[in-house]
Amino acid sequence: MSGRFASGGQVAIAGYAHSAVRRHDDRSLGALAVSVAREAIADAGLTPQAVDGFVGSALFPTSGDHTAEDGVSTVTPAWLAGHLGADPGYVAGFQGIGQIPGSVAMAVNAIASGAADHVLVHRALHNPRTRYHDTTVREFGGAQQWTAPQGFFGPLPMIGLAYNEYLQRYGAGREAMAAVLVEARKNGARIPWSYWHERPLTAEEYLAAPMVNDPICRYDCDIPVDGVAAFVLTSAARARDLPHKPVYVAGYAGSAPGPRRLPLHWPLDDIMAGGAGTVRRLWEHAGVKPADIDVPQLYDGFSPFVYFWLEALGYCPVGEAHRFVLDGGIDSDVPGALPVLSGGGSLGNGRMHGIPQMLECYLQLSGRAGERQRAQAEFGLACHSSPHFGGAVVYSAQPW
Repeated sequence: MSGRFASGGQVAIAGYAHSAVRRHDDRSLGALAVSVAREAIADAGLTPQAVDGFVGSALFPTSGDHTAEDGVSTVTPAWLAGHLGADPGYVAGFQGIGQIPGSVAMAVNAIASGAADHVLVHRALHNPRTRYHDTTVREFGGAQQWTAPQGFFGPLPMIGLAYNEYLQRYGAGREAMAAVLVEARKNGARIPWSYWHERPLTAEEYLAAPMVNDPICRYDCDIPVDGVAAFVLTSAARARDLPHKPVYVAGYAGSAPGPRRLPLHWPLDDIMAGGAGTVRRLWEHAGVKPADIDVPQLYDGFSPFVYFWLEALGYCPVGEAHRFVLDGGIDSDVPGALPVLSGGGSLGNGRMHGIPQMLECYLQLSGRAGERQRAQAEFGLACHSSPHFGGAVVYSAQPW
């Protein structure tokens, strides 16, 4: 990837739908996905028969002993297409780093190349009834034999290691992270479909929460949920004839493979060095710079990711994100602040991966955010996962 995206502004989001986000939905994940997909297609002014492309990521993000069963705990694009009665010419599942940016990139490329006219991009997340990361495994082989028996297993030690390194290196305190959680939950509480609707969080509640992997407490983690979201993408020319104002894909970037480490070993230097490469490719591909972004939506599946993205994107110097947020730098209700969690993020909605970030960009840039509509919304940025292990997409309100 080098230089400006040749197909930038040629593909647009034309419609969407989002389920209520619940701990456990009454319907199966497959039934929920079919319902949401139909709503998204109708929102775009289309029928299922008109959708000839299906893209998504079926990753089931748990390290526990849970079976990935199509239509039950995960939903692949092929399963969804079949249960909608569609006859698509393009079906693809993204399996790389950064599931949402990767899925969007595949959809954009399919439309720009003529492989499909209308592509449905979906993400379906499931919360199993048993404990999310529990495992009954007693013996580990391969590289995990050097980590799991010592307790370094699953994502909590992974982020705890990097966050602890950040705290010690830059003298950060938990009071600063409390500002991140208060902001995410404040905005999530305003969103009807959010699991945390009408349930904001105070700094005192955050600081009193029990640790789950020191220095990560309960509220530093997004809560596992059942939820589905879907978006319809099409060409810019076709989108102009559909009911809603299009939102265009200006460019995207995915993270490159990092240094070889033991499983889930993410040193802070790896995160920031890899993030610098991701961000450089992103700005080149989209043809914009940080100051152009009106709706920057940073990934927050774990709260320290907000620090890492703020610094990798250049919104504040390395090591200064904790001071930036403590000083009100991300308060979406303050003029001039960066509204990086205005859509609530994962901490304010539930474990929907990068969907809250993508959705907030779409709603704001299309003018469909209702009472939350921001006055200035020309460019949006939706990030996913860690800067060195994810990706990001830039959206524009006008062809770009």
